[in-house]
Amino acid sequence: MKGPALDVAFIGLGVMGFPMAGHLAAAGHNVTVYNRSAAKAQAWVKRFGGRAASTPAQAARGAAMVFACVGNDADLRQITLGDTGAFAGMKPGAIFVDHTTASAKVEHELAACAAQRDLELLDAPVSGGQSGAENGTLAIMVGGKPEVFAKAQPVMSCYGRTISLMGPVGSGQLTKMVNQICIGGLVQALAEGLNFAVKAGLDVERVVGVISKGAASSWQMDNRWKAMVQGKFDFGFAVNWMRKDLAICLEEARTNGAQLPVTALVDQFYGRLQALGGGRWDTCSLIRL
Repeated sequence: MKGPALDVAFIGLGVMGFPMAGHLAAAGHNVTVYNRSAAKAQAWVKRFGGRAASTPAQAARGAAMVFACVGNDADLRQITLGDTGAFAGMKPGAIFVDHTTASAKVEHELAACAAQRDLELLDAPVSGGQSGAENGTLAIMVGGKPEVFAKAQPVMSCYGRTISLMGPVGSGQLTKMVNQICIGGLVQALAEGLNFAVKAGLDVERVVGVISKGAASSWQMDNRWKAMVQGKFDFGFAVNWMRKDLAICLEEARTNGAQLPVTALVDQFYGRLQALGGGRWDTCSLIRL
């Protein structure tokens, strides 16, 4: 147990949320879950205990902290606002921790709504993929008040290895945008390099064995080169989700004036993969082009 046992809620039990909520239960917290597909919530309860609620508001009732990991801005508004939303069920002083990868704009909007109800909000997108969620080794980038972060950090450490406060609300999402911008360029470069190695007749495994120990090394190289060469993409972080994330990055760049030429190009490449029916392939499928 990392800190005292708390009554908490977790909303959104996808490939990330399911194991993250499981880590909270394994740490001894009293977890209530909600998922749009009730069957997934029941499967979680069967595996980890706790209980399932029929609405986000019911899940959040009485919880000291409510965690969420859903798809996009629209999903986030749906599970927080209105009579059945989490905010309606949360008690004054409770903390809403959003692990969704969303826009900074929606986090500012929800923080204002939360403040009207005497609630606190942290935007806390994660990096590390499904394996990071399952192994409890996620990197979590957080935006919000330092004193609120200090309360939530011990609980997030149930599934996060690196948890950093990046600044006020919205800063977590902006940091995640940097993360996705970097990943897009890295995966494209890796795809080009590995394809070059194949065309040149090199032993790709030996090539990676050498260059992964030097300046070209990256998490993507270590964890995705084999899948790329073998053409096995039915796992990991889907192209559809990466395009969603890159759209957020490009929209923010139009606001702040940042130039993202490589990101815009890689986004187009992912669009080509979607057209090939690869929307659910892992992002390393760029090599298919």
